[in-house]
Amino acid sequence: MSLNLPSNPLALAVLALVFERPMHPYEMAATLKHRHKHESIKLRYGSLYTVIDLLVARGLIISKETSRGGKRPERTVYLLTQAGHDLLQDWMRELLGQPVKEFPQFETALSLMGVLPPTEAVKLLCDRASLLASTIAALEGHLAEMKSKTLGELAEPNQQIPEPLLRQRFPDLFVVEGEYRLALIKAELAFVNDLVHRIARDGWGPVGLWREMQTHCERQFLRESKAAGKDRQLAGA
Repeated sequence: MSLNLPSNPLALAVLALVFERPMHPYEMAATLKHRHKHESIKLRYGSLYTVIDLLVARGLIISKETSRGGKRPERTVYLLTQAGHDLLQDWMRELLGQPVKEFPQFETALSLMGVLPPTEAVKLLCDRASLLASTIAALEGHLAEMKSKTLGELAEPNQQIPEPLLRQRFPDLFVVEGEYRLALIKAELAFVNDLVHRIARDGWGPVGLWREMQTHCERQFLRESKAAGKDRQLAGA
């Protein structure tokens, strides 16, 4: 399905926020931060206003009202249009239901790992494993703390929550992206630990070939670099 919209998670977040209720940009940013959504969606104020202008230009949101409080600058409250509502629903269905090929930086590094000597790669992977383990512990703590709270304790300052719900435990639905991130990090840590074991273990065939190829490329680079340096000296003489 072609949504005719840049693949921009922040645009999706804006549509979702104004689906919930009309908001001005400052409230959008504050809401995303309060809910820790900025840990999953890259948030910058400049980008936020650019995205809002794009959505307005495409008729997906419209200005509902503009107000000014005291010395604060004017704040425009935006409302979701029917076109924006329909696109939001379609976009979410596509993202949830259709896997796409992504290009994580770590996968890129793994595909080119041969440029480093095996011993250095192992050390770096061990460093990564330590950082991943620390991240897992911190994220587990954060999720446990969030789930121990009530809706009333975590409510936003201007959020209206019915009295019967104030003492309800914070729903897992609102932290499910954190659970997903935790699962991915745990899987990555398991992979890294296994990879370190395979590289460091005697008899893993590719290590010898890897070391020879990396050494050969390094020596060739040094020769070419040295020759190029001499050529530059002669050219400047």
